[in-house]
Amino acid sequence: MSWYRSDTNHNLVLTLYIQPGAKQTESVGLHGDALKIKLCAPPVEGKANKALLKFLAERFQVPLRQVSLKQGAQSRHKIVEINRPAVGPQVLFADGNLE
Repeated sequence: MSWYRSDTNHNLVLTLYIQPGAKQTESVGLHGDALKIKLCAPPVEGKANKALLKFLAERFQVPLRQVSLKQGAQSRHKIVEINRPAVGPQVLFADGNLE
């Protein structure tokens, strides 16, 4: 899959497509070469970005400070880096919608 990769420091880099304002926060499948994530937060004053980073920190079992938005603060297309995640990208498939 092309929506994630690991860098030389074992950090995980995710390519995401975000849909804010959904009923619940969940990963829903591939959207082109990105993983689509629905967020229940609205796209105002950075609330959706904060909700996304919190969601990813919980899923990857890392402190929030280890998750950073590298690209796309004002866009639906985002690049997020997770520093030394405890688990692999398959945790985003936990709801059974993917793979």
